[in-house]
Order: sequence, then structure tokens, then C-alpha cells
Amino acid sequence: MKIVFHPEFLKVYTNDPAAAEGRLECILKEIKDDYEFVTPEPAKLEDILLVHTPFYVEEVKAEGLYDIAALAVGGAIKAAKIAFEEPAFALIRPPGHHASPDRGWGFCYFNNIAISVRKLMKERLIRKAVIIDFDLHFGDGTANTFCTDKNVVYHHMPQDDIASIEDILKSVEYDIIAVSAGFDKHRMDWGYYLNTEDYRTIGKIIKEYAEENCFGRRYAVLEGGYNQDVLGKNVKAFLKGFE
Repeated sequence: MKIVFHPEFLKVYTNDPAAAEGRLECILKEIKDDYEFVTPEPAKLEDILLVHTPFYVEEVKAEGLYDIAALAVGGAIKAAKIAFEEPAFALIRPPGHHASPDRGWGFCYFNNIAISVRKLMKERLIRKAVIIDFDLHFGDGTANTFCTDKNVVYHHMPQDDIASIEDILKSVEYDIIAVSAGFDKHRMDWGYYLNTEDYRTIGKIIKEYAEENCFGRRYAVLEGGYNQDVLGKNVKAFLKGFE
């Protein structure tokens, strides 16, 4: 298991909850001694344009957020490539699953998970993918990106229905499992649904199906999760199941 991380992600780039001071530090405190860390490069413009329109990219630039958003995309792409050798987790921000091709909201600018999947497909490393999203909020940006693509299945876990993840993973074909890992469904976060050990269970289910169906290829990228008292512990629990 490798963790993709860059010190730039520690910077407070806006005043929204995803960019809050200390949010990634509380995760690093829990996992820094357990895994190897690797550093990403910013995504190239041509990669970002695999999902987003040129006009929307210019809007993100105008907001002064292009550099940090491109670095987050680069982190997701690096995790996706690592997944062909071992599991990976992209400890990145801004999050991305609310970013559609021509717009973004919900603290998201570029859709990290969608671009990384498209990158693998463009390079013909995969033909089919499944995206599991266990964030509190539905990833409308990811769903919009792949709504007409029969080779990519997007599944958002409703409420505390962990069994739905297993149901989808045993019913579709895929060459890799990509995960939008949001931790705001925790009982002490915004969602009030999951316990910390539930994240370990989710990670374990994804690991088992990846090993059975796609040579173990799996990677996850950070989405939501805002209560710093529990966020690090929740991420650690997920990684222990996922590794």
C-alpha cells in the first residue's frame, strides 16, 4: 500500500470545510508511520480535458485554484497507476466528485476520480471500471461524467447500506476498482450513519472483490470528512481493510 501525498495539500486554499487547517494533518498523524508515501506531479492540462471543458478550466483558473486542483488530479492519477502493482490511497484535496464536465460545486473543482479513470482508459490500461463512492453525498459530477459510458459503473452507497457495495461488485465486470472515499457518513461527522469499524469493513469488501475479479487492482482518493476528532481514525480503519 502506498499513500500519495504532497505538502502543498496542507495549505488552506479557500475558506470551505474541505480546505480547513488541520484536516489532513489529523489523517497524517494516524497513518504516517504505517505506509510508504510518494509525491505526485500536477496533472497535465490534456489530462484535465479528458473530463472538463476548456471554458470550465478557465473558470477554475480565474478563481486562482487551478494549481492545487491540478495537483490533486495528479495525485489521483498516480494512485491509479500504482494500483497495477499494489493498492494506493491518494491523500489529496480539493475533493472532486461534485465536479461535472462544465461546472463544480461542493468544495470540488476538478473530478479527480473521473479523470484518473479516463486516463487509464485513454492509455488502454483498462477497458471497464467500477467507481465505489461511500461519501455522505452523491457524486453527481462523477455520475454526470459517465452517464453515457457503459464501460464505467458508478455506485454511491446509500446511507449505511454497506451490503450494496458487495452487491454491485459481484454483479458487474471491471478491470479496476476506483473509490471515492468520503468519511462524512460517520456518526460524529455530518451523516450520523457509520461507526469507525464500518470503514474497515468497506475496505475489506473492496479488497476481496478486487483480488477475486481484477488482479487486486484498487485505489482510493479522499473526498469528504470534516470532524478532525475522528477523521484520521476513520481513514486508518479503511486503509487497514483496504491494504
